[in-house]
Amino acid sequence: MMRPEDLLCPGPSGLYSPLGDFYVDPVRPVPRALVTHGHSDHARAGHQAVLATAETLKIMAVRYGADFAGATQAMPLGETIRIGEVAVTFQPAGHVLGSAQIVVEARGCRIVVSGDYKRRPDPTCASFHPVPCDVFITEATFGLPVFRHPSDAHEIGKLLASLEAFPERAHLVGAYPLGKAQRVIRLLRDAGYDRTIHIHGALEKLCRLYEKEGVALGPLAPATVETGRKAEFAGAVVVGPPSAFSDLWARRFPDPVPAFASGWMTIRQRAKQRGVELPLILSDHADWDELTATIAELGPAEVWVTHGREEALVRWCELAGIRARPLHLVGYEDEGEE
Repeated sequence: MMRPEDLLCPGPSGLYSPLGDFYVDPVRPVPRALVTHGHSDHARAGHQAVLATAETLKIMAVRYGADFAGATQAMPLGETIRIGEVAVTFQPAGHVLGSAQIVVEARGCRIVVSGDYKRRPDPTCASFHPVPCDVFITEATFGLPVFRHPSDAHEIGKLLASLEAFPERAHLVGAYPLGKAQRVIRLLRDAGYDRTIHIHGALEKLCRLYEKEGVALGPLAPATVETGRKAEFAGAVVVGPPSAFSDLWARRFPDPVPAFASGWMTIRQRAKQRGVELPLILSDHADWDELTATIAELGPAEVWVTHGREEALVRWCELAGIRARPLHLVGYEDEGEE
């Protein structure tokens, strides 16, 4: 069997396959890019050719414009194509709409590039599909034992309880525009909340795309406050990018309850620093238990850690008898979708 580094190796532009002459989630424009999902730290404009799921290509077009790449090809989940000497398969990652793991295989060696992923069910995207492999390339955004995320139902329950307790106050939920915002909205719907949810303009196009792709979000309306209408938002849910809640826009709402949906809300000091009154621990990434359980389930001979809390996860692998190393890739600093 060949060395894994001969199939996929880190470089200045990202992970590169010499046998296929392609890059996975490159951080700068390249001739051929395979893209795991639509967040901006993984999906960049300017490549000559992009291979991704149909949903990811649509997300990139919404965010960057229709001419974001010289050429594009949609890759159905579960199908295999050959690129040079490499067999390439996309499998669901459970991160956001269209997110995929990229499985590359040649000469008896299989590497799975997970991209970003989570293991718990998400009504807005396909669930993670485990693929046994020789090398598993994992993220470690929440790769510390302190990060053990509660259930989605528990966190949405906190929001619903606050709405009931403070019917005169608008609840401003900070949620990143791609993935998190739509997930929060859908979780509210699944919990029985059927009132109109107001959204910031930065969410409109992506929410519309999610609905076109079959993710029902229920009644939505623009979160615009005109003169004399401030009281109409009493008891309303307003969802927008976290950055919007630190400017004058947020002050237009009646006695707002600042909330923030993020895995980082596990750390109380972060919530306090951001002025968050209602922290909602909702993450689109695997927590510590999910990271370690996934590695144990897949049984790889090696684990490569791409970004996040690399050292702790590498050490866990070593104690478990699994070879592991950090890749120290530059450019995956998170768009803020945690």
